[in-house]
Amino acid sequence: MSKTSPFTDCLHALRTAAATFPDIRKGKNKHYTVRDAALGAFAVFFTQSPSFLAYQRDMTKRQGQSNAHTLFGLSEIPCDNQMRTLLDPVPPALLDPVFDHGFSTLAETQQLSAFRSWQKRLLVVLDGTQYFTSQSISCPQCSRQTHRNGTTTYSHRMLTPVIVAPHQNKVIPLPPEFIVPQDGHAKQDCENAAAKRWLRQYATTYRTYNMTILGDDLYATQPICEVLIEERLPFILVCKPDSHATLYAALAQRTLGKDLHQVTHTVHSTSGVTHATYRYASQLPLRASADTLYVNWCELTLTDAAGTQLYHNAFMTQATLTAKTVAPIVQAGRTRWKVENENNNTLKTQGYHLEHNFGHGTQHLAALLATFNLLAFLFHTLLDLLDAQYHQLRRTLVSRKTFFDDLRALTRYLCFPSWEHLLTFMQQGLHGHPPLNSS
Repeated sequence: MSKTSPFTDCLHALRTAAATFPDIRKGKNKHYTVRDAALGAFAVFFTQSPSFLAYQRDMTKRQGQSNAHTLFGLSEIPCDNQMRTLLDPVPPALLDPVFDHGFSTLAETQQLSAFRSWQKRLLVVLDGTQYFTSQSISCPQCSRQTHRNGTTTYSHRMLTPVIVAPHQNKVIPLPPEFIVPQDGHAKQDCENAAAKRWLRQYATTYRTYNMTILGDDLYATQPICEVLIEERLPFILVCKPDSHATLYAALAQRTLGKDLHQVTHTVHSTSGVTHATYRYASQLPLRASADTLYVNWCELTLTDAAGTQLYHNAFMTQATLTAKTVAPIVQAGRTRWKVENENNNTLKTQGYHLEHNFGHGTQHLAALLATFNLLAFLFHTLLDLLDAQYHQLRRTLVSRKTFFDDLRALTRYLCFPSWEHLLTFMQQGLHGHPPLNSS
């Protein structure tokens, strides 16, 4: 990793990617660059301030410069409409190198070790989420749902893969895959098709890091499993009876103690006694066909001392299940819920406003802005892991809202020569002493 600060290092990767963005304008009227539009859009999401650029334009008039220039490296600040026009033709995949840079930085600094769990694996959850919906605004990239009353709902969805770990309250976003109409396909795109595209595109990059794929019951199908096996990616997927009739019919024929096994662990804690009962079986057919895959199955039932059920779920995997491995495999499978709590919920309700229409456009704008939002989330995660000053500030300003309220207020009224100066100012104001060395 370079000796520059984590923020400067990651921002350099973003600037490099933005330099590859297409500029389809003709003629000489190119006062604002696509690069400035990209950095400006990112700054809005990073500061969680939709009015950030407007404040910085005002500051530039008063002081001759602004935080848009000093912190984010803009040369000129385009207005919102100019920014949307410049960015609409940009495919979001051009930002993939920035995600790759963030991941590589975590690998090089040994930060990924804290995210490894069962068999020292990195757990990657596949999950889809909606980030735009309307009955009046649409573009050629929209998914469409026609209702019985004749109305149509237009929406945008994306696959948001993240790295999770059982005892981590952070997740690491990976490049998204967008659920959009595909050239040459009559059927509307869907989450499973997007998952196959993502796996085929990124498996080569990530399999060397000893990754296991997690997912809910939607992904526990033979076509998805075939892609996972082809790409040499182990999996632990939720497996429900309603959608796996063949598997559960075969399971019903198993004999407990012979080809169906059970183990119970009792846990004593301050909240009482909990009994964790695991059942597991091997080589069960995934579907009723001659070419069926055979998978291993396990379930966990948690009960309290009175026998009341507290939790129940089941999973399918190709991992070997034994009395010793079933508990850590189930724990890994259960970790998939973190994609909802630590990723999607944070992006939608904790200031990133993922579902807000920042600009829809006619080509890629909605998807590109959603990708900038994901990158902003990734940058803050990287800073919390790699920057001692930032980490200390976030521990002091425990509330995410308080931290971003302060960030917005400070950058509205004061111009800081660098990100490091901003952190130093905040830390000295809170603690009244020189900051930690952030190198």
